Amino acid sequence: MLICFVGPTAIGKTALAIKIAKHFSTEIVSADSRQFYKEMTIGTAVPSKEELAEIPHHFIQNRSIFEDYSVGDFEKDSLEFLNTFFKTKDSIVMVGGSGLYIDAVIKGLDKFPEVPVNIIEELKVEFENLGIEPLQKELLEKDPFYYNKVDLQNQHRIIRALGVCRSQELPYSSFLNADKEPRTFNTIYIGLKADRKIIYNRINQRVDIMMEEGLEKEAEILFPHKNLNALQTVGYRELFKYFEGEYSKEFAIEEIKKNTRRFAKRQGTWFRKNKEIIWFDYKTKPSDIIKDIINAQKK
Repeated sequence: MLICFVGPTAIGKTALAIKIAKHFSTEIVSADSRQFYKEMTIGTAVPSKEELAEIPHHFIQNRSIFEDYSVGDFEKDSLEFLNTFFKTKDSIVMVGGSGLYIDAVIKGLDKFPEVPVNIIEELKVEFENLGIEPLQKELLEKDPFYYNKVDLQNQHRIIRALGVCRSQELPYSSFLNADKEPRTFNTIYIGLKADRKIIYNRINQRVDIMMEEGLEKEAEILFPHKNLNALQTVGYRELFKYFEGEYSKEFAIEEIKKNTRRFAKRQGTWFRKNKEIIWFDYKTKPSDIIKDIINAQKK
């Protein structure tokens, strides 16, 4: 069984997942789309050295920001790992706040046609020269369904969708929700929740701690590579604007907090759609959560 912990950033998923993994004498798979990268530690809230030493973790800092690594790559790699792991173990814990990456492992990704490189490059040039608004307008015309679903400020997703629209002359959304390959394991979803004010306070505190631990220095080292896809990430993006003189340091920190809070809100929206999640208050005793997991295993 895959025991999957979900919930907003900074709510305490990592600490709880370690306790649960210890109880079941198993290991942890990370489904965080930025913790893959070994050059990014502080800004991605990678588990501490002490936490990593407590339980074997997988897919933590196993890639470089200079590698192309997609959610499809993660789906393939994680399924290969899980299929091998379940030959000798009955359960494993997955933890992360990246809903798309979690769904890729548990439900499978939609399969899209390959888009010619020249079309993607053309869209990137249009974005660089004209900004995101013309691309948003074209997506509304060609695929209103996906337009109302996608994060309209995420140029990567808009470019990917328009690439399919232009190359196939079909809406991107027409390739969504096709039949997917069934999984060979069962899953139980455990969600952690808290009042919004508590979540936001925890986020603000975490950002302050990150700055104390050296996030500014980490971002400064990565600044020459700021255009890489992996670095289009909250915490780094705002500090890059500080280095460029667009933001003051104080404003950059406040923007990190604000954008992380917005990210947490999007996480909540994503996970609330999943009716299979069993929700617990973030202060719930691990022993109470373990009881529910055991009951689910029996069923």
